[in-house]
Amino acid sequence: MMGNDLFRKLACGAKFTNKNKLPAKRKLESADTATAPKLKPYIKEESDDDEQAAKRSHGSKSVAQNMEKQAEIKSETSSTDDSEDEQQKQPSSNRKKTPGKVTPNLQRMNQLRSEFKIHVKKSRHSPPVPNIIETFDQLTTEFDVSHRLVSNILACYSKPTPVQMQAIPILLNTHSLHAFAPTGSGKTAAFLIPILHHLKKPMKCGFRALIICPTRELAKQIQREALRLGDEMNLRTHVIQTVDNPKKSDYSFNSGRNYDILVTTPNRICYLLAQNPPKIDLSNIQWVVIDEADKLFEDSKNSFREQLDTVLTACNNPTKTMALFSATQTREVNLWVAKNVPNRIRFSVGLMNGAVELVEQKLLFTGSEAGKLLAFREMVAQGLHPPVLVFVQSKDRAQQLFTELIYDGLNVDVIHSDRTQRERDNVVRAFREGKTWILICTELMSRGIDFKGVNLVVNYDFPPSTISYVHRIGRTGRAGRPGKAVTFFTKDDTVNLKSIAHLIKSAGGEVPDYMLQLHGSSKRARDNLTRKAPKRAAIRTLPTFEYQQLQRKKRFVAKSKGKSKPSTSSSVVKIKKSANETVRSKNTGSKK
Repeated sequence: MMGNDLFRKLACGAKFTNKNKLPAKRKLESADTATAPKLKPYIKEESDDDEQAAKRSHGSKSVAQNMEKQAEIKSETSSTDDSEDEQQKQPSSNRKKTPGKVTPNLQRMNQLRSEFKIHVKKSRHSPPVPNIIETFDQLTTEFDVSHRLVSNILACYSKPTPVQMQAIPILLNTHSLHAFAPTGSGKTAAFLIPILHHLKKPMKCGFRALIICPTRELAKQIQREALRLGDEMNLRTHVIQTVDNPKKSDYSFNSGRNYDILVTTPNRICYLLAQNPPKIDLSNIQWVVIDEADKLFEDSKNSFREQLDTVLTACNNPTKTMALFSATQTREVNLWVAKNVPNRIRFSVGLMNGAVELVEQKLLFTGSEAGKLLAFREMVAQGLHPPVLVFVQSKDRAQQLFTELIYDGLNVDVIHSDRTQRERDNVVRAFREGKTWILICTELMSRGIDFKGVNLVVNYDFPPSTISYVHRIGRTGRAGRPGKAVTFFTKDDTVNLKSIAHLIKSAGGEVPDYMLQLHGSSKRARDNLTRKAPKRAAIRTLPTFEYQQLQRKKRFVAKSKGKSKPSTSSSVVKIKKSANETVRSKNTGSKK
């Protein structure tokens, strides 16, 4: 073999010409090396003692440099804001500054925050974070809170919860706040105590504090808590009952009705603001609190985002303090707060969007929709410890389940948006007093409502999202008390099954391995499920043939009498009664 052939085989047929010839190597000479004068080396003779001293000094310098680097890394990680991606470059002067010495007080505060799982997320616009409080007695010594208010607090709470430890000092310093804390952790008192302290006494200048929440039931609950904490302070808390009566719905200066704190839903305020002239004045608002912020800002047909923009525009006091509280975090809320309240302090307690660890969670496969009713009746046969909350996806299904269970001899009631306000108030009152054992409800009752001692939550219909699941099971296991949650699922409820299984696993629950290995669903499928509830079979034990036969009979009777077609929600009970009568007649005939 010739040398050219060998080279061609080694080069795999590559041809080297002047076009693809490699450039000549250049000598890398910097400007400093080119202009620097040549220095003659001078070697100094050192003794052994000098060498050891030099090594010790060099070692101490390297240790100091390592400690400074570690301190810089800690300070950088603590100042990042993950959810908003505010990764903007800081000035070079700020980067060159070395962190100061950590004081013992700051070190203790950091230890307490890590102990209670309080995670403060700083941004370049946020003010310094105040120290947390360990007892309510510190409110008098450090913040000059009145003894009357502190005694009212101690009558309700023995010690502050983690969210109260951090949120109360922030709001007492009139800093805007965005806080996330688990359900039942005392968020209501966390924003009521600073408001009551700053308002101090009643004044005749209109509303000074505005608390916005998604439901009227939650507004009434916040009003009761404000009256309890503000006992003998004479501050007036009001909930808008109606907007139809022109005398009772007029809250302008000329009406002569003076209140200090307003707790209401966004739609009622928007209706009063839209009147000509407006029947409510919000120009003196000093405090704006948005409770259950993720529900108010959610991207669905029930969103209150436009109404909130209208309300906040009417609150034109430039010195107002804003506070947003929620148990779960959503991207929509974070973007809105970062744009409209840039100088806020943001922190979270515990695992973000996590379930309460005190709740024993269980997933139960029922096969089909008919198996859900059998499973619930089996739970009743084994023994239930009331009070019990049962969640369904719609008001029609709530009425259907109520119709089935009321004939089982259970003390059950139902609440949904089709019932009047007086009926809803009576239902909630009866459930709080223990007169009702089982309450069937929709998503209406999953936000912020605090029922004392709820032992069991049953998700009869699978939750549409993990956030909905967290809020539903958060009705039990509140204020440090244990609870239990059972979730029914069928073969059609696989969109959010894997994510909820991981949520239960992270809270310490037991989940089968196959659920954790399921294929994840697409974002489009999850969004569609959140916007529109899936179609499910009706809740009834009556055979389909007899049910259709009774419906035809009802329509025939209504047509013969000249009446309109009866609604399904009102005729279900009558159909059930006639079905029972037919069954009894058949049984008596067989006995004869």
